[in-house]
Amino acid sequence: MQGASRESLAVVRDRLAALAESADAAALGSVAEGLLGVVRLLDREGNLRRTLGDPTTHAMAKEQLLTALLGGQVGAEALGLLLHASTLRWSSPRDLVDALEVLGATAIFLVAEKSGELDRVGDELFRFSRTVASEPLLRSTLTDRGLDVERKKALLDGLLEGKAASGTRQVVDALVLSPRGRTLEDGLAEYADLAADVRKRTLATVTTAVQLDDGQRQRLTASLTAQFGRQVQLQVEVDPSVVGGVLVRVGDEVIDGSTRHRLAQAARAVS
Repeated sequence: MQGASRESLAVVRDRLAALAESADAAALGSVAEGLLGVVRLLDREGNLRRTLGDPTTHAMAKEQLLTALLGGQVGAEALGLLLHASTLRWSSPRDLVDALEVLGATAIFLVAEKSGELDRVGDELFRFSRTVASEPLLRSTLTDRGLDVERKKALLDGLLEGKAASGTRQVVDALVLSPRGRTLEDGLAEYADLAADVRKRTLATVTTAVQLDDGQRQRLTASLTAQFGRQVQLQVEVDPSVVGGVLVRVGDEVIDGSTRHRLAQAARAVS
């Protein structure tokens, strides 16, 4: 998002954060469910999406429309956030829907934070993304548009039921059943970033030839935190092909200190 949409997203996220200070986990869970349901509705209903995202439509008209459509179907807190979001300026109606998805996912992560499971959820999302990346058949099945919803749910039951936190299952379900034009990998990465942001952290994906011990993790975390000026959360994957050293990705930035990279540089220098 850019411009007006970025500013409006910040406003509604602040409003959700204020709500989370007083709301319990059940109320936040209702907010998440309601907002993600609205996202699915707006993805289907283009006219409604355009009306809500139109800055020339009076706020009272939007309130009357939403109350008539959704009153009694979503909780008061979710409806209040939706009404507030619809009164703000968005660069496009699609940005409004994207913002509502961010709010819904963030509410899931706030529930996990209240129950002390947010770190677990973040770790499980990362491990699930690695599983999807390493198993092409699984990925193709989960992203098959021709496969009915119930079969996908059954597959996810086998993968996650009783093995993952409820927050993990909620966001994976949302991404698999309503990808919204993203690849599954991109969606998982976006949600993992949102989970880290709830804890005021920056995600760093670290690739090493061997697993890091606790001391190495702590030193690398401290070094990256100092470098980026914000608490960094490591997600470590092992890839023997890096040979030695570490490959670090933080957003679009790559810090390649791997032996593989240095060998490639040397090869280029003598070629």
